[in-house]
Amino acid sequence: MGEEILINFTPMETRVAVIENGVPQEIYIERAKRRGLVGNIYNGKVVRVLPGMQAAFVDIGLERAAFIHVEEVLGQSATAEERSNTSIAQVLREGQGLLVQVTKDPIGTKGARLTTHLSIPSRYLVYMPGNEHIGVSQRIEDSEERDRLRSLIESLAEEAGEESRGGFILRTVAEGANETELRADLLFLYRLWRAIQSKIDGAGLPEIVYEDLPLNMRALRDMAHAGVERIRIDSRETYQKAQEFVQALVPEIQQKLEYYPGERPIFDLFNVEEEIKRGLGRKVELKSGGYLIFDQTEAMTTVDINTGAFVGHRNLEETIFKTNLEAATAIGRQLRLRNLGGIIIIDFIDMEDSDHQRQVLRTLERVLEKDHAKCKVTGVSELGLVEMTRKRTRESLEQVLCDACSQCQGRGTIKTPETVCYEIFREILRQHRAYDTDSYLVLGAQTVVDYLLDDASEHLAELEAFIGKTIRFQVETLYSPEQFDVVLR
Repeated sequence: MGEEILINFTPMETRVAVIENGVPQEIYIERAKRRGLVGNIYNGKVVRVLPGMQAAFVDIGLERAAFIHVEEVLGQSATAEERSNTSIAQVLREGQGLLVQVTKDPIGTKGARLTTHLSIPSRYLVYMPGNEHIGVSQRIEDSEERDRLRSLIESLAEEAGEESRGGFILRTVAEGANETELRADLLFLYRLWRAIQSKIDGAGLPEIVYEDLPLNMRALRDMAHAGVERIRIDSRETYQKAQEFVQALVPEIQQKLEYYPGERPIFDLFNVEEEIKRGLGRKVELKSGGYLIFDQTEAMTTVDINTGAFVGHRNLEETIFKTNLEAATAIGRQLRLRNLGGIIIIDFIDMEDSDHQRQVLRTLERVLEKDHAKCKVTGVSELGLVEMTRKRTRESLEQVLCDACSQCQGRGTIKTPETVCYEIFREILRQHRAYDTDSYLVLGAQTVVDYLLDDASEHLAELEAFIGKTIRFQVETLYSPEQFDVVLR
């Protein structure tokens, strides 16, 4: 079984799953009220310039201002010296209009990241209006094919005339594409850019001038390649729109489109729902009995590997090696499944054999070769940790589907009833020194009140004797385990 793409559509939400050999590898979710912004072009307004950070904040019509660095403002022809010596205040001023494109969605407390280096993707090409460069995807390794594609685009661009200046990047799916297909793509991008330019001329500040395709259409444009066996869509209306889109832009995959009318939900075919649930958990079980622990923070993601119940058959080093090999394969898949990005630190179990270390690292790199996102493994650090980066442009699966816990505010732990109990004692003593009152009423969660009246009853009696006042308790069902109030009576 090869690769399939499943598209599950409802008016409120679109979900896409990439299946390889019957196993879900990537899951993307986009909600109608929370569509991704990456690729959108805005006529923005500079609201604050920060020379100390060499950056500026730009209003593009969102709740939070977006962020742009000086390197994303300077022309791509700028030298390294110009980049290091140019202050952001020299190129931007507050109140100035600025044409920008979103390169990274708002994530957590951070606003969207912007660039002035515009790029517009199609099936085979990425058009860069402000650039003259013609590049080829690094994943096309055949040098003859790279040369063929580059010379073909150069001649097609020249044929289009002076009015259509700009640079191009040939995408991975362009490998093997013929002149007719590339010409159609190039002319489509030129027409699209002219339409965007006409909208820019009449746009206010701030205003969106170009919006990237919705998830279901991006999946057809960006994920469908020659190796995909079929693309199943469970909405007839979306299927019909997909047929029109594919016929115009990606005719070679038209035969792979299928409408799925089955009564069984499409995501149940390959247990995608179960994978989503597992993808939100910290712990990932390995077949051998070992397990992985994922901890996602705002700055980075850490992955810890443990042998767990796997005891091996020969010796400790062999057990550790096999666990790490299995973990490397599982980590590559989990990074794609959870859409984790940024800095990733992997704590493999320590291996004494240097050859084992190389094999584990090579296994990880081989698994990451299938990843659509750009990954870079820097090797093993002095502490024995594997450091890597994965390009992050959109929110992770957890960030899309989850909010911080209202009980623990995202810490992952809450205080014990005993800890809250002693906080209450300290608060009563503080109130006793500051105010004169006849008694105290403590409002708290059921678990805390139970602990005070049972396990801490002796300490409570001592406190009452010490302050010479009575203390009563009242359970508040809406209080979290850490919440309490001390009321003067």
